[in-house]
Amino acid sequence: MPGLPHGHRHGHGHGHLLGTYGLLALTALLFLVFSLALPDTFPTRENVSSILFNQSVPALLALGATIPVASGNFDLSIGYGLGLAHVMVMHLIVDEGVAWPLACLAVVLGGALVGALNGIVVEFGRIDSFIATLGTGSIMYALTGRLTEGSRIVPGPEGLPAAFTGLYDGRFLGLPLPAFYVLGVTVALWVVLERLPLGRYLYVIGSNPRAAAVLGIPTRRYCVYAFTGSGLVVGVCGVLLAAQQQIGNPSVGLDYLLPAFVGALLGSTTIKPGRANALGTLVAVSVLAVGLAGIGQLGARFWATPLFNGATLLLAVGLAGYASRRRLRTRAAPDRPPAAGPPPAPAGNGTG
Repeated sequence: MPGLPHGHRHGHGHGHLLGTYGLLALTALLFLVFSLALPDTFPTRENVSSILFNQSVPALLALGATIPVASGNFDLSIGYGLGLAHVMVMHLIVDEGVAWPLACLAVVLGGALVGALNGIVVEFGRIDSFIATLGTGSIMYALTGRLTEGSRIVPGPEGLPAAFTGLYDGRFLGLPLPAFYVLGVTVALWVVLERLPLGRYLYVIGSNPRAAAVLGIPTRRYCVYAFTGSGLVVGVCGVLLAAQQQIGNPSVGLDYLLPAFVGALLGSTTIKPGRANALGTLVAVSVLAVGLAGIGQLGARFWATPLFNGATLLLAVGLAGYASRRRLRTRAAPDRPPAAGPPPAPAGNGTG
């Protein structure tokens, strides 16, 4: 930058690179470390396929959580919604005999409707998103329990349609099919947030709602859109989770809530530091996936997973706060007046 010392510019450039690509470098470093520690099992095609299979639903859910975060809101109902969605798919196919394509479509559209209702409660009810979505999530959990009576939905001896389970366990170009779902949603979300007016409006709303209102942006409507998008992704995740587990478990969705928010919040510290973004979320999910797979193969106990997720969440929130403060300082720096120099020497009086 003109007017800044060379050392300052150099340090600022290094800090920018570290903030933008540091998490991506950490992913590569973790993969290298675990590959050296576990050379026979970790750097293998089978292990990579296993990671892609196991982490596809958490990755998709994190991408869904990213949409409201971009608008400055949080959707705590996604875990409860995931549980309800996957149980509803199983109920429609197993108990009601609905054709699986129609059951999947109904659940995906239902997820979008629930997301829209979340947005309406938050924006038109003027309730904080934490409280509102925690309340609606509890209602979803109650509906899940009412639907299943607290027990699992298990298919009959004939099992589920092969075409339905193939949604999850199929392969394409030698890679697990769910990996392509994650890639597709990432690209779609990147286009929406980075290239379309909708995404720009969400970012403005998330950074300064009052300024967005002054600019004439209908903040309530676009926040409802954000929650609707989140609910739509939750519905897709419910379909995939049902195809993966092939049973309806009323309590399984809550296990995905924390990893989803870790991915969304940690993703806001990379690629586009300081704001939620699709590529950052994908990188954050990759860090979590590699880390969890590595510590699992090293023989970590069952409690290591929630410990890792919780510690990473604290790190994500801390880094997000630091990035936000640093961005504000960077913006304020050009507006500071230059330091005053020494006062000019008084003119001589000509007396010698």
